[in-house]
Amino acid sequence: VQLVESGGGLVQPGGSLRLSCAASGLTFSRYDMSWYRQAPGKERELVARIIYNVGITHYADSVKGRFTISRDNAKNTVYLQMLNLKPEDTAVYYCNARWIVSGAFWGQGTQVTVSS
Repeated sequence: VQLVESGGGLVQPGGSLRLSCAASGLTFSRYDMSWYRQAPGKERELVARIIYNVGITHYADSVKGRFTISRDNAKNTVYLQMLNLKPEDTAVYYCNARWIVSGAFWGQGTQVTVSS
């Protein structure tokens, strides 16, 4: 299984980024897909999740109304659209795939830095 994140970078406060996570080696449509982030000195935290079959989404309170998670099962890809970015959103963002049968897998992470 391989999860490859992309789309991170440096952006000014108020700016936008779209992260992508391309999955391979798994039946993508069976997996709940999530984005986590970890800032320096802090624990990894769940940012957003999309459930595999019904598309139900869940967001951390800190990103509600600003971030949107979506998935394209035909492309084996999950996205995180991030709007109105704040300095406190600075972190390494990780893609996670989870299925009750096979457990969970992680990507290598992509850095997002929000700074003027």
